[in-house]
Amino acid sequence: MQVLLKLSAAFDGFLTLIARIFKWAGLLLVLTVCYDVGTRYFGVPKPFGLNSTKVQESEYWLHSYFFTMMLGYALIKGAHVRIDLLRDRFSMRGKYWVEILGLVLFLLPFVGIAGYYSAAYTHTSFLEHEISKSIIGLPYSWALKVSLPIMFALIGIAGISQLIKAVAGLRGQLPPDQAAEMLGEEI
Repeated sequence: MQVLLKLSAAFDGFLTLIARIFKWAGLLLVLTVCYDVGTRYFGVPKPFGLNSTKVQESEYWLHSYFFTMMLGYALIKGAHVRIDLLRDRFSMRGKYWVEILGLVLFLLPFVGIAGYYSAAYTHTSFLEHEISKSIIGLPYSWALKVSLPIMFALIGIAGISQLIKAVAGLRGQLPPDQAAEMLGEEI
């Protein structure tokens, strides 16, 4: 079990690294929105061949990458939405079982199916050289769409990490601080 917990820690470290890199997309998004608003409402000309359409499309590209690259990290940190109406009444073993069943029956199969179809969707976009619907928009729409299969891969990695921790918790081998983070509560 210790080997699997080390693998889980490596997965968590990888997801944390990805989150640290893509948190800068949030700052870039804020700066881009401020730039867009400033140039539009104060009449400042846009340099380097930029136009309002390209700037606005870059805003949703940044928002998309910020969101998609953070979901795996949110899962390992317990920042995802939980509906704990019944689970709060369960014993610790019951809570671990809920986590295991939720991951095995719902999250991981969904990630596999959605990852497969989003990869096909992205691949088709790449093969067709898809561009923005606007004539003056950003090219290479596949570069935005590739965030979907990456997102599902990151969520899958986080799900496997959580599954390892849940099994370790069920066996009494998960440190209390990791158990509290994984279950989203104080122990």
